[in-house]
Amino acid sequence: MTPSPYTTIGPFFPSMFSDGTNDLTRCGGRVAQGQHIILTGRVLEEGGVPTVNSIVEIWQADASGVFRHPLDPRASQADPGFAGWGRARTDADGRYQFRTVLPGSYTENGVARCPHINLMILAIGLTRRLVTTVFFGPESAADPVLDSVQDKPARARLLAVRDDAQSYHFDILLRGEAETPFFLD
Repeated sequence: MTPSPYTTIGPFFPSMFSDGTNDLTRCGGRVAQGQHIILTGRVLEEGGVPTVNSIVEIWQADASGVFRHPLDPRASQADPGFAGWGRARTDADGRYQFRTVLPGSYTENGVARCPHINLMILAIGLTRRLVTTVFFGPESAADPVLDSVQDKPARARLLAVRDDAQSYHFDILLRGEAETPFFLD
């Protein structure tokens, strides 16, 4: 029997939505400063089963470590060519992709933060959104969020894997023994 919307926990998303929301490198007719990268990955359920048509949103600082958000005291210095937020959906293999910039580090309340991108996942079967962070740097990097994960294998699952000079990947496992660490937002 095929589950219907009445027997499956939502949310449900259209198979297509605004093209280009996964490219953060162009905003207002300008091109973002900094090193442009591709971040790809898969959203998987336990056993490596791909999640189809899930939503992945990211938000991050620009290459100088400034958020394009009014709560960032340096928001007026944000790169006008960098969107700072993007959205992608997973395909039949659970893959997502973003074109973005390598985020800069910054200081928040006197505490240094290493380069990272925040991710939010919405998928069929989830009763709430999941939030995690992908870090760019060595496993030994000091960051209060990364440091909150004491288990070494789990900590390693929060690090982007560099594929080449411009490409990184970050797989997200929603549940299971090697589950991605998720944070309360």
